[in-house]
Amino acid sequence: MRVTVTGASGLIGGHVMAALLARGDEVVPVSRGKATVGGVPAVRWDVASGPFPEAATDGVDAVVNLAGASVGEGRWTAARKGILQGSRVLTTTAVADALARGVGPRVLVSGSATGYYGNRGDEVLDESATAGDDFLADTAVRWEAAARRAEAGGVRVCLSRTGMVLSRHGGVLPRLARLARTGVVGPIGGGRQWVPWVHVDDVVGMILAALDDDAWTGPFNAVAPEATRQGDVAKALGRVLGRPAVARTPAFVLKASMGEMAALVLDGQRTVPRVATASGYRWAFADLDHALRAEMGV
Repeated sequence: MRVTVTGASGLIGGHVMAALLARGDEVVPVSRGKATVGGVPAVRWDVASGPFPEAATDGVDAVVNLAGASVGEGRWTAARKGILQGSRVLTTTAVADALARGVGPRVLVSGSATGYYGNRGDEVLDESATAGDDFLADTAVRWEAAARRAEAGGVRVCLSRTGMVLSRHGGVLPRLARLARTGVVGPIGGGRQWVPWVHVDDVVGMILAALDDDAWTGPFNAVAPEATRQGDVAKALGRVLGRPAVARTPAFVLKASMGEMAALVLDGQRTVPRVATASGYRWAFADLDHALRAEMGV
């Protein structure tokens, strides 16, 4: 299989690219500024420069679209929120419109996030649940709608609603580990909010399953079999690192320092991966302690 990957230099994109190469697939990374990504020649493209390039679709079987600015960097000013949405929606629209012409790739696996559901308390959320009404939910709704434009050309579109990714190479885990080693980690805002976590290997595994299996279509929750409350995530990390996990951070402190971005840690979604489970997907890391130990090297 020949697969184009946007966002190939990012955390998930890099792992997807490595997994594809390891199983013998050919990868076409797309980059704004790099001539090569992971040692592989890249197609250079910036959405501001024009349509998605033909070099990224010619002779290609599928596209994995993971481009998007990090939601965890920079305060959510109006300008930053525009960047977060635009980097996803504009890029995905360009990719989907290229595929909608009906030639080239027949499969698009595009990024999304469990933030699609908004802050839903204890409600159990499978892929049929409705969208939320906050900024992250609105971003995910627009992002997914952009990807679905490819369906006009008969393309099978899969939407990876990804939770909190556990990886030592990036994302939130290295920052949490640094805090945990100093004993400054514990319940946040009460710690009752659900965290839809997932090991990076399982995100990759589900994306590859979606590429390979025509039964996968539409959204799928790229999460572990069971979400975990934030306070229990903190305890698990403390256990793994041999540190206490009792430092409490009140919600008002985070809201004062982070503004609207505090939703990343104060809001929660109790997601379940109904699509992956029904497909027979087997998790490499279904247990939180196992996942943390694998990434912390203990």
